[in-house]
Amino acid sequence: MMKQAFEALAEYMGTQIIGQPELVENMIIALLAEGHILVEGPPGLAKTRAVKALSEGIEGDFQRVQFTPDLLPADLTGSEIYRPEDGTFKFQPGPLFHPLILADEINRAPAKVQSALLEAMAEQQITVGGKTYPLPELFMVMATQNPIEQEGTYPLPEAQLDRFLMHLSLDYPKADVEQEILRLNRAEAQHSAPVRITPMPLATLFEARQQTLSLHMADIVERYLVELVVATREPAKYSAELAQWLSYGVSPRATIALERCARAHAWLQGQDFVSPDNVQAVFANVMRHRLLLSYQAEASGINAEQVVEYILDKVPAP
Repeated sequence: MMKQAFEALAEYMGTQIIGQPELVENMIIALLAEGHILVEGPPGLAKTRAVKALSEGIEGDFQRVQFTPDLLPADLTGSEIYRPEDGTFKFQPGPLFHPLILADEINRAPAKVQSALLEAMAEQQITVGGKTYPLPELFMVMATQNPIEQEGTYPLPEAQLDRFLMHLSLDYPKADVEQEILRLNRAEAQHSAPVRITPMPLATLFEARQQTLSLHMADIVERYLVELVVATREPAKYSAELAQWLSYGVSPRATIALERCARAHAWLQGQDFVSPDNVQAVFANVMRHRLLLSYQAEASGINAEQVVEYILDKVPAP
């Protein structure tokens, strides 16, 4: 029954977000792995619609925050409001006190705003006026970036990028998919009967998370996962070329993210164990934003995607 609930969620999201099956799958993986995702793609690719569809499929609402250069930390966290009738301050929660957050164009806000989001993502709490407030048990941030327009943006620091479980890259849909999008938009404009879904209880989601953690992972698979991570820190061990491409390796947080995502992927496939295929399936999305490439790599036209494929090719799978 639990697996069927997630299949129904994926099917529903597939009717709302046409032509983005990988986005749907990875959003559900992030939900199971208790992580946040960074989505990069041109405007108009249904990123807001995706979060809204996810919130409709589970018992949790979502809040969209448009990041701008004049945004303040209090615009995210909330602030203490003075009450003149009794001379006290009352905390007014901000938009981060929602289960699902869409941080639209996150790189348009300055560092002080991003640091406020950082505490929420890393510790699932917010500190205002010396007091700490816990966030909902279900808390997931989906941040977006526009790869086309970089003027007036603030690049995310590596420490914040590391807090994102996965980085997903979207592209424009194919012609036949675009035609389906037209039909869906026309049907919605005509107020045709929308597809409905019974929201998944949060208890089901939390139980599924525990099941993913209970999947069997053989020591040899666990070792393979670790070796993939170590290859980013000790690239010379595998090839001189890889050593020239990488400036710094990824942190242990990447190892944890890779394991959690591989477990979620295996669970969604109906497996009761984690295989090397599951690790390889999520490796690029977990590592893409964490790799720091050298000047030599950039000068040679080598990108993170190519480095990820190279590592998978060089590290022998069990």
